[in-house]
Amino acid sequence: MEGGTEALKAKALVLRGAGLNCNDETEHALQLAGANTQQAHINELIRGRIKLADCQIAVIPGGFSYGDDLGAGRILALQIKQALKREFQEFVDEGRILAGICNGFQVLVKTGFLPGNCTATLTDNNSGHFEDRWIHIKAAGRGIFTKGIEKIYLPVNHGEGRFIAEEETLRKLNKNSQIAFRYCDRDGNESPEYPHNPNGSMQNIAAVTNEKGNVFGMMPHPEKIVSKYQHPRWTREELPEEGQGLKIYRNMVEHAEERLV
Repeated sequence: MEGGTEALKAKALVLRGAGLNCNDETEHALQLAGANTQQAHINELIRGRIKLADCQIAVIPGGFSYGDDLGAGRILALQIKQALKREFQEFVDEGRILAGICNGFQVLVKTGFLPGNCTATLTDNNSGHFEDRWIHIKAAGRGIFTKGIEKIYLPVNHGEGRFIAEEETLRKLNKNSQIAFRYCDRDGNESPEYPHNPNGSMQNIAAVTNEKGNVFGMMPHPEKIVSKYQHPRWTREELPEEGQGLKIYRNMVEHAEERLV
């Protein structure tokens, strides 16, 4: 990118890999948000054909990486830790945006990039089965990803989405404002009960950041509601053309471009 306003346009990379299947939707959301985008297979990063450092944003999308055979996100997390840990760590240390959605969130937790200053995990849903439904989440704090957002209605599709941690970890997350979104009911009230909290996550946690605020992971799928026509009630309600989930991607892109100025 050279010259003019094009030079200030954020570049976003969407990771591809065996079993990841939300890469196209994620790239589309980033494009709608104004980013220059590319998709890259994990092997292209490992072999150095594509450099993470050339981007301002990197997103690990949802899916079932390596079939979740040894646990959701575990094998992809091991690949990153063994072959790309330094590149990812430098990317994060420089303040660039690293995000993981659903399976990507599971990967970031298992690599240790989330929550970052303490340990947590994502495990089997309390319901004992795969959850595929629309739910509400509300912003729990102010940061890069929640800017201008109060509440979003969006889908979840996961079998291992229950966020659990020791009390000391939960205390740190609350103290450092690392809880980005919580599950809630339609009126915005927090409820630990199913199905408002679809997986049984402690403290209704749906999304968290690292302490610095530039690494983000969430179980629901914002890329699946970037247009009103993706909303299950679009024929029955007056909705804006832009889907609520797109705001999260706009926040990523706007923050990245502010850093380019």
